[in-house]
Amino acid sequence: MLESSDLTASYDDYTALQGVTCRVDSGRTVALVGPNGAGKSTFLRLAAGLLDPSGGGVTIGGHPAGSIEARALVSYLPDTPALYDDLSLGEHLEYVARLHGVEEWADRSAELLDRLGLASRGDDPPGGFSRGMRQKASIALAFVRPFGVLLADEPFDGLDPPSRDALDGLVAEAACGGAAVVLATHRLEVVEQADGCLAIEDGRLVYDGPADSAEVARLLSA
Repeated sequence: MLESSDLTASYDDYTALQGVTCRVDSGRTVALVGPNGAGKSTFLRLAAGLLDPSGGGVTIGGHPAGSIEARALVSYLPDTPALYDDLSLGEHLEYVARLHGVEEWADRSAELLDRLGLASRGDDPPGGFSRGMRQKASIALAFVRPFGVLLADEPFDGLDPPSRDALDGLVAEAACGGAAVVLATHRLEVVEQADGCLAIEDGRLVYDGPADSAEVARLLSA
């Protein structure tokens, strides 16, 4: 579902990503690990079509990243929630769901808010939300719409244990439904639940394989 070929991203004299070739199939959850600044977020933004590569490319379901067809398939959960203080949380969800043709948006929104512990906050604007609440709101926005690929950048950060469990369930349901899931993370427990692991160091892909190997443990402890 997601495939990159010799993917490279350079800005002025800085190379953020160099020659990354990998594949994530439908129905699989893959952890994306590496030190801070390794290029994980850049990879996700390129796959989401938010950045243009300097070389190589990414396809989503056979379509170039950033194309209309690819954008329709990708749900992107950034590391910093993108929320508007002049809209209520419910209005955020309605807008995203309607934009992607979700007819039963009200039921889906209510379900997500309940599962994430936000059932009483649908009418509230996110300006007064805590970091954890803003993260949960961002998760709800990512899951309120249909997708074939989920790209999530440190989605478990800022969550309390019940919310982490809720996100675990949502990710598992998405993969069982056929989505390809890529989770950038530094949490060992997240990696251990994944089907596979990609590791990036200094902009290069240094590992592509099982999530339970000694090499993955080394990379996470670095």
